[in-house]
Amino acid sequence: MVNSSPPEDPITCLSKNRNCTITNSYGAFPDRSVCRAAEVAYPTTEEELISVVAMATMAKRKMKVATRFSHSIPKLVCPDGDEGLLISTMFLNNTLEIDEVRMTVSVESGVTLRQLINKAANAGLALPYVPYWWGLTVGGMLGTGAHGSTLLGEGTSVQDYVIQIRIVTPAGPEEGYSKVRTIVSGDPDLYAARVSLGVLGVISQVTLRLQPLFKRSITFSVTNDVDLGDQVTRFGYQHEFADMTWYPSQGKVVYRIDDRVSSTVLGNGLNDFTGFRSTLSTELATVRTTEENEEMTGDADGKCTNGKLITSALIISAYGLTNDGIVFTGYPVVGYHNRLEASGTCLDSLNDELIEVCPWDPRVKGLFFHQTAFSISMSKVKSFIQDVQTLVELVPKALCGVDLYNGILMRYVKASTAYLGKQEDAVDFDITYYRSKDPMSPRLFEDILEEVEQIGLFKYGGLPHWGKNRNVAFEGVIKKYGNAEEFLKVKEMYDPLGLFSSDWTDEVLGLREGVTIAREGCALEGLCACSKDIHCAPSKGYFCRPGRVYKDARVCTR
Repeated sequence: MVNSSPPEDPITCLSKNRNCTITNSYGAFPDRSVCRAAEVAYPTTEEELISVVAMATMAKRKMKVATRFSHSIPKLVCPDGDEGLLISTMFLNNTLEIDEVRMTVSVESGVTLRQLINKAANAGLALPYVPYWWGLTVGGMLGTGAHGSTLLGEGTSVQDYVIQIRIVTPAGPEEGYSKVRTIVSGDPDLYAARVSLGVLGVISQVTLRLQPLFKRSITFSVTNDVDLGDQVTRFGYQHEFADMTWYPSQGKVVYRIDDRVSSTVLGNGLNDFTGFRSTLSTELATVRTTEENEEMTGDADGKCTNGKLITSALIISAYGLTNDGIVFTGYPVVGYHNRLEASGTCLDSLNDELIEVCPWDPRVKGLFFHQTAFSISMSKVKSFIQDVQTLVELVPKALCGVDLYNGILMRYVKASTAYLGKQEDAVDFDITYYRSKDPMSPRLFEDILEEVEQIGLFKYGGLPHWGKNRNVAFEGVIKKYGNAEEFLKVKEMYDPLGLFSSDWTDEVLGLREGVTIAREGCALEGLCACSKDIHCAPSKGYFCRPGRVYKDARVCTR
């Protein structure tokens, strides 16, 4: 790791903390817009945070909260206009209290998942279900409903273990223009704050309920996907931390057989997922150039061959699992929960020479991708899988490109009490795929992935992940939430002037139109579902046509 480089602050300013722009860790929002702000504040204590919010409220200034690594793909961090204020939680990163008797931890909202996992483990405690990537903050996870994978626990998402939130909101002059609201279990407002989209205020502190630290046993089993539709509805109830990685073009699925075991079972396994490790920037450039050439020449065979090579390498290496922290000697891999639940060693760093980086670091020529993620209810998931399999039968090479990004990750999610949380038990599909640096350039098999996206979101009513996805995924999304009106009531009470809102969040919440953008080439980037040929790339042979399986889909077909 001596040559690895940390991700840079997503906020850059022309002068000290003024005239700023913000992006995400991938270097681009879905519509490639540049988000500007007049100023950024870096509070280090709750008292400083209260002062920052008060000054902005007094000036009726728009505010948005930014995190250390900024891994959300949609524009949740963008204040409206050039005069807004960014509030970074980078230095609100302290663990405040660990109560080993009550099994709780209280942290500031800028604490990363990695810090949280380690602090809990040092006290002999664990947060059972978390996302797989270290580089998320507690506030960011609550803002977007980030989750792990299970159907058997009390909840799949981090928010389900929150028992108290302190949130700083605007207030009137009689209260000093800002106030700290403490929301505890039993308060209905907690259902809104647990998945907030950042529109209620700035989360200052969070208290989470933990469990005693435990061991897990993991085995990856590779099988044919012919019965995946039937297996998916059973597998999640058979193993506590079950998930699946699906390679549709290869007819292959990797089942994660993952359960708690006694602490007396020998093993000190470690998860260092290959895709989250530091990678040589020269290697990344080679990989990206290869895929660009395959796209330019329409080389589907090349993508399929490379996809199989990558898949085989990942399976052989157990996706980065080791039995002792050094080598993989065979299944099962047994180890303590904190060593297996998440990873992200590309965040480690000792210098900034850009020799080794996270694979998606925009400062080098590396991965640049779209990410579509949605949850489909257990009652409909078999039909969705069968539709995708039918597409693969019709166009066998169409999804080879997904294999280059480790296939389709399928995680189980439970229904949540959060107003904007998961509405019912479901399977979450994470699909990552090539994105061109040219927004007007169509992709190889553009239509197939667009149809998969529209089948999941529109035919089967999938819920998009709040922190991922292209604009088209959020069209009419708020109508899918039974308690949306309750959320909006809390939003109005906490921030009546809408200082933490933006055009984007108002569009997503159904308060104004404009989530999708109809313009030339809009479907190529997922800014719209095409309705006219001009929304695709007719000059390059791509026209708007119905889907092959889902006839109501409108996709850019070559």
